[in-house]
Amino acid sequence: MKRWVKWAVPVVVVALIGGFVMRALSARKQEQAALGSTKAPAALELAPGDLLVLRPQSFARTLAVSGGLKAVNSAVVRAKVAAEVRSLTVREGDSVKAGQVIGQLETTEVELRLRQAEQNAASARGQLDIARRTLENNKALVAQGFISATGLETSVSNEASAQATYGAAVAAIDLARKSRSDAQLVAPINGIVSVRAVQPGERVAIDARLVEVVDLSRIELEAAIAPEDVGTVQVGQAATLQVDGLATPAQAKVVRINPSTQSGTRAVMVYLELQPQPGLRQGLFARGAIEIERKTALVVPANAVRVEQARPHVLAVVDGKVVQYPVTLGARGSVAGSLERDGQVELLQGAGEGMTLLRGTVGQVREGTAVRVTSPASAP
Repeated sequence: MKRWVKWAVPVVVVALIGGFVMRALSARKQEQAALGSTKAPAALELAPGDLLVLRPQSFARTLAVSGGLKAVNSAVVRAKVAAEVRSLTVREGDSVKAGQVIGQLETTEVELRLRQAEQNAASARGQLDIARRTLENNKALVAQGFISATGLETSVSNEASAQATYGAAVAAIDLARKSRSDAQLVAPINGIVSVRAVQPGERVAIDARLVEVVDLSRIELEAAIAPEDVGTVQVGQAATLQVDGLATPAQAKVVRINPSTQSGTRAVMVYLELQPQPGLRQGLFARGAIEIERKTALVVPANAVRVEQARPHVLAVVDGKVVQYPVTLGARGSVAGSLERDGQVELLQGAGEGMTLLRGTVGQVREGTAVRVTSPASAP
């Protein structure tokens, strides 16, 4: 028994010491894990395009416009007489000059009407001559007392009636000649044929649409402006437009403002004349902005302003960390050389010149996040 106790005591002591050491090591590991969990996270790396430096810029307050392009001068050649189309020498895309003969209607019926009118006029002229001779003879007979004054009055009435009949016959001749002239189709303005509505051999009615000509030397945009915005638009204001199909922006200016509103929408039509440019066509769609006001101000891209909170704010980088600054916004518009409508917004209060801000492309970043800038920031 004594011998067993002699060996058991050292074993117990060793076990107690081993347990103490294991608990100490486990506590040490837990302490190290806790210290590791409180270590600051790695800094957020930002690309050069993620930052901008706030600088005063030339800023234009603009008004967005859009609509279809329309030629200032256009004309439609219509049939002035009912006839068959004998010839039509132009097609879509052909250039024409004012007064150029572009087609001919059949004139057989017109020629027959003219001949008929000329024959009626000749007959009426003969009747007028007879009535005049009779009147002269009766005047002589009345002077000699052979007939009464009543007979003379009848001759005067007959002569006046023959004169009127002859005048009507002459007018019929002029009308027939005009119809013959109208059978010739003539371009009314300089321009390009945009529509050829008939083909030779077709019979057309009076006022039928035959050919349309447009003058592309003057193109304008017809835009509808809301009633609350029309007060800011004035004749002479400049505009920049992007026309579908054209790579180069088109410059324009306001030339007319309709004094009346459109029924239903109450919108006011504003007309902007475009500067001549290759590729402009009637019917193309254009969008852009009228420059209402230009000034120098602190502006940022609209997506750089965060609006997920009650008050708009921007995120700035100060001493390597993200700081939130509430801001007061001004007008929306665009900077020089930009076609983006309302792409920039003015900062009235809350941010100062020289601040480095995060662009909207960075996404949501918490205030206090450490950042590391790899290169200098760009201007807005």
